[in-house]
Amino acid sequence: MRCPYCSHENTRVIDSRPIEENNSIKRRRVCDECGKRFTTYEQVETIPLIVIKKDENRVAYDRSKIERGVLRACYKRPVSAEQITGLVNQVENEIFSMEVPEISTQVIGEMVMNRLKDLDGVAYVRFASVYREFKDVNTFMEELKNILK
Repeated sequence: MRCPYCSHENTRVIDSRPIEENNSIKRRRVCDECGKRFTTYEQVETIPLIVIKKDENRVAYDRSKIERGVLRACYKRPVSAEQITGLVNQVENEIFSMEVPEISTQVIGEMVMNRLKDLDGVAYVRFASVYREFKDVNTFMEELKNILK
């Protein structure tokens, strides 16, 4: 591993810890040349997943798109960064555990909504209103009634 400070190639691992439900490893490293410390994260690389969009276009899976959607839905809500990261990790684990080469945005959106519903009702409604593209107030009200049940 190259040192991000001096670009020297020799670095040593001084501490390793599993993180994110043992799906990743956090390593503290020290550079043999400059002595500075830095952290790296290792994650298992999986088969590229293709996401089928609403218009039938296919794109590579991008975790950051889920994160951005959840962050927007949780804007100014009492939801911590850890809760958001946990939600995204759960969705991502569920997606990859399906072991399918392609998945639709509809399936991913439903997974996110199911978890948001339990996390924060307002965030759920925000996400659903964008994801489901409510056409009018009546459709929106129907969704609110479903939440309140």
